[in-house]
Amino acid sequence: MFLRQDTKEIWVGGKKLGGGNPILVQSMTNTDTRDVASTVAQIQALTEAGCDIVRVAVPDMAAADAVGEIRKQISIPLVTDIHFDYRLALRCMENGADKVRINPGNIGDRKRTEEVVRMASERKIPIRIGVNGGSLEKELLHKYGGATAEAIAESAMRHVEILEDLDFTDIVVSLKSSDIEKTVAAYEIMARKRPYPLHVGLTEAGTVWSGTIKSCAAIGAILSRGIGDTIRVSLTGDPVEEVRVGRELLAGMNLGGRMIQFVSCPTCGRTRIDLIGLATEIERRLRALEVQGKIVRPLHVAVMGCAVNGPGEASAADIGLAGGDGEVLLFEKGKIIGKMPSEGAADAFVARVLELAGA
Repeated sequence: MFLRQDTKEIWVGGKKLGGGNPILVQSMTNTDTRDVASTVAQIQALTEAGCDIVRVAVPDMAAADAVGEIRKQISIPLVTDIHFDYRLALRCMENGADKVRINPGNIGDRKRTEEVVRMASERKIPIRIGVNGGSLEKELLHKYGGATAEAIAESAMRHVEILEDLDFTDIVVSLKSSDIEKTVAAYEIMARKRPYPLHVGLTEAGTVWSGTIKSCAAIGAILSRGIGDTIRVSLTGDPVEEVRVGRELLAGMNLGGRMIQFVSCPTCGRTRIDLIGLATEIERRLRALEVQGKIVRPLHVAVMGCAVNGPGEASAADIGLAGGDGEVLLFEKGKIIGKMPSEGAADAFVARVLELAGA
């Protein structure tokens, strides 16, 4: 496992963030927040996919008022995303928001920031400072000749210092760009400056296909440096895909995210079973069981296609399948324990996984 930097522990609703606690996966709704039913439905879908924390946009007071009803109907911590109008932050906190994302420097004079901080302190609500390379202060762009990593980090520090001057330190920071190199460097700079939990992601990453690749490259690079307490994979598409990608990324890096560590081979001309269909079906069903809480123990699962690498990979797993000619071998802890037709093998395999790792 990658060594992680020690950061301040804060509470977001009922979840611990930072302080070496498990890395949390976030997403953001793309519904109209004022439409409570649609927003709640999407949050429920995100929750079922394994989302730990969800964020909603709050562009006006009607959306802030909707936060209260949304909060009542969901089970995961709710973050409100606010810009410019400090009154929206106050209303959202009154309505039960578990965290607010607001940059102190863009909501007006100090008195307005003091009001937000006072309520956040009283209600023990953390504040996330979120800096994006596309919306930096003009003087910083001039100073650094563009949206460099240094400019992004200095902008974040300006906002951090405003809160620190008000004795508020329940802070989460994000420093995002659409450029992978700049994003990684900005997080490295910030990690050296303050011990606050860091929300990691790549902004404007792209569609589900291209955005997944870019996001995993950026977030993976940052996490490999021990930096990061919560992640969001930003994709132009269904936000449920953000959660799925985030979970798989953490699992692939052995940083949590999944109880089932699933591997399968890419297939080749030696494969004599429908491995693609079999592997896809097994993984889909196991992921659903995880989300339902029916998988409670970690398990390494392998679904392999032929006699070259199949037996080795399958036997190295806790449980695995290796394909033959229309049939599969079942391995557990390195030993062959059975053989069965490939047709219908998914049912028997998933049932056995449940026996080994189920509640």
